[in-house]
Amino acid sequence: MDLEIFPHEHFMQKAFQQAQAARELDEVPVGAIIQREGKVIGAAHNLTRQLRDPTAHAEMMAITQAAEAIGDWRLNECTLYVTLEPCPMCAGAIVNARVGTVVYGAADPKAGAVESLFTLLNDDRLNHKSEVVAGVMGPKCGNILTEFFREKRQAKKK
Repeated sequence: MDLEIFPHEHFMQKAFQQAQAARELDEVPVGAIIQREGKVIGAAHNLTRQLRDPTAHAEMMAITQAAEAIGDWRLNECTLYVTLEPCPMCAGAIVNARVGTVVYGAADPKAGAVESLFTLLNDDRLNHKSEVVAGVMGPKCGNILTEFFREKRQAKKK
């Protein structure tokens, strides 16, 4: 696969693998990858239930890993791939970390803070803007979430 032609799908597939790992742990299946110069420097999935930590979203954990990997909190030259549109908390962290580009899969009409409900990553009032690419592997990223929550609702009925 030529990464110059298909970089988004390549890295989104890695983020999707993280989402699958979250699902196996009975976590909401969201995965995130951060790459810089073609190298993965952060890879995480949701762990809010496992860690009993409401901030343990995939994006937050990947940002922490990436900052540690490069020895700087500024992630200007990095790209974050995440299977679900970031929430307000994660979008705030993305702005504060100055992530250069954000690529996400499925839109989140209930909590999305990139384009759905808010546009935090391109708000003129904030000190940083990220380039945004939406919908990469969107149906696949959305389906894993739909299936997860369908199973949860069915289990509650039993």
